Amino acid sequence: MNERGDLDGPAEDLTAEALAEAPLFERIIPRLLRNILVLSILLLGPAFWFYRLAGAMGFAFGAVISYINFRSLSRGVEGLTKRIVDQNSREKGGRIIMRFVLRYLLVGVVAYAIFKGSALAFRGFLWGLLIPAAALMLEAAWESYTALRRRV
Repeated sequence: MNERGDLDGPAEDLTAEALAEAPLFERIIPRLLRNILVLSILLLGPAFWFYRLAGAMGFAFGAVISYINFRSLSRGVEGLTKRIVDQNSREKGGRIIMRFVLRYLLVGVVAYAIFKGSALAFRGFLWGLLIPAAALMLEAAWESYTALRRRV
């Protein structure tokens, strides 16, 4: 129910501050994807240093899979939310679920192939899969910094 007492009217409980913050959250996913790419490039050198060529290649595969996985996850969540919110959505529910399953199948197949090939490459692959976690930590630090800077 809004201020006028209408049940079907638009919700009036959104504050001006919440509306002003909306564009900030729309920029998080592209920034996270960029951070994943930057971290992957920056950490390729240390992966080569510790694990040599096999580990660096495994790291590169893990980083690529992480990027694809994160991008697919964000698209899947967006598609699922549109499907739930918009009754006339063209997106099929089964297709959304299939993409989720295929993501994990892709990770499993690549991990198995690398594991069978080389233990060092598998270690590098696992490190590459952790790149989105590092990107999320950087994003959390950035959001904390900007929140504290705005408050001062």
